[in-house]
Amino acid sequence: MQEKVVSLAQDLIRRPSISPNDEGCQQLIAERLEKLGFQIEWMPFNETLNLWATHGVGEPVIAFAGHTDVVPTGDESQWTYPPFSAEIVDGMLYGRGAADMKGSLAAMIVAAEAYVKANPNHAGTIALLITSDEEAAAKDGTVRVVETLMARGEKITYCMVGEPSSSKTLGDVVKNGRRGSITGNLYIQGIQGHVAYPHLAENPIHKAAPFLQELTTYQWDNGNEFFPPTSLQIANIHAGTGSNNVIPGELYVQFNLRYCTEVTDEIIKQKVAEMLEKHGLKYRIEWNLSGKPFLTKPGKLLDALTAAIEQTTGITPQAETGGGTSDGRFIALMGAEVVEFGPLNATIHKVNECVSVEDLAKCGQIYHQMLVNLLDK
Repeated sequence: MQEKVVSLAQDLIRRPSISPNDEGCQQLIAERLEKLGFQIEWMPFNETLNLWATHGVGEPVIAFAGHTDVVPTGDESQWTYPPFSAEIVDGMLYGRGAADMKGSLAAMIVAAEAYVKANPNHAGTIALLITSDEEAAAKDGTVRVVETLMARGEKITYCMVGEPSSSKTLGDVVKNGRRGSITGNLYIQGIQGHVAYPHLAENPIHKAAPFLQELTTYQWDNGNEFFPPTSLQIANIHAGTGSNNVIPGELYVQFNLRYCTEVTDEIIKQKVAEMLEKHGLKYRIEWNLSGKPFLTKPGKLLDALTAAIEQTTGITPQAETGGGTSDGRFIALMGAEVVEFGPLNATIHKVNECVSVEDLAKCGQIYHQMLVNLLDK
C-alpha cells in the first residue's frame, strides 16, 4: 500500500493547486475511481471544482472528505526543495500540501480502492467528497456540495475528514468535533478634530477603551467535558489618518471568538450589543459566522477509527476538539458522525512542509481498517 499511497501523493503535490484552483487533481482522482465502478458527479460552483464519487447503494453512507487546494508557498527560495517537486529525502515527502492534505487524501483514495477491489458487493455506500475550496473562502466547496445533497434528500452517515490531526506521533490525536468561529467587524463612531481642540471632537479610541477592557476579559463560559472554554481575540484594530495632530473619527476593531457548545452565536451577538450599549458607544457591527460547533460523541464511527488506529499503530488516540475550523462543520449539518484523522500537523502551512512516507502508508492502512470495522460483519 505504501508505494501506491506515496506515488499518488506525489502526483497530487506536483500539481500547483493554490486555492481555489484544482489543476487537474480531481480529474486524476476521478479517472482512478471510475475504473473501479465509482459513480462520478461533478459539482462546479463559480471558480471551485467539487467531486462527489460513490460506490455501492444504501446505508450506511461512509464518506471520505478532503481538499486538493493548498495555501500559497511564500518565498520559494526559502524552501530546501521546490515546493511542487514532491521530493523524498530520508523517508520524508516534501512539498506544499504533503501534510495538508494531499498525503492523507491519497491515503483515503487508495484505502477506498483497496476495499472496493476486495469487496465489490460491499454493504452500504462508500463515497468521496473532494473540493478545491477549503483553504481560502470555503464558500463554493464542501458547503455547496452539502447543500446540494441535502436538497436531494441524500445523507452521509459517517464521515472521515483527512485533516492532519496527529500531534507528536501518528495516531495520538483524532478530532471528534470543532469549536464554532464567529468574527465581529466593529466600527465605533467618534468626531474627527484637531488634537489641540479635544473639546470640539470625540475620540472613539478613548470612548471605546472601557468597552474593550470588558470585551477582552469577559468569561463566556467554563467549557465542558468535550470543549475548552470559549476564547476571544482581537485580530485587527485601526483608527486615525496617520497624522499625529488629528483625532480620529472612527475606530475599527475586528475580533474573533472560538466558541464551544455552552454558548450560541446569538448569545454572543446579544452580549456584545449589551456591552456596547452599556458603554454608550455609537457603532455599527458586521458579523461573519464561519461555522457552528459540532461534536461526534463516542459511537460507531469513533469506535471504528480508534480500533483501527490501535490495530495499526498500537496507540490509543485521544479525542480532542481544539484547533481551527475544517469542512467537517458543514458535513455535520447533515446529521453525520464526523471525525478527523491524518498525519502530523507540525509543518502545515510552513516552509518545507513534509510528511513521513511511513506515516502516509499507515494512514492508508488505518482508513482501510476503519472501513472493515464499519462494514464487515
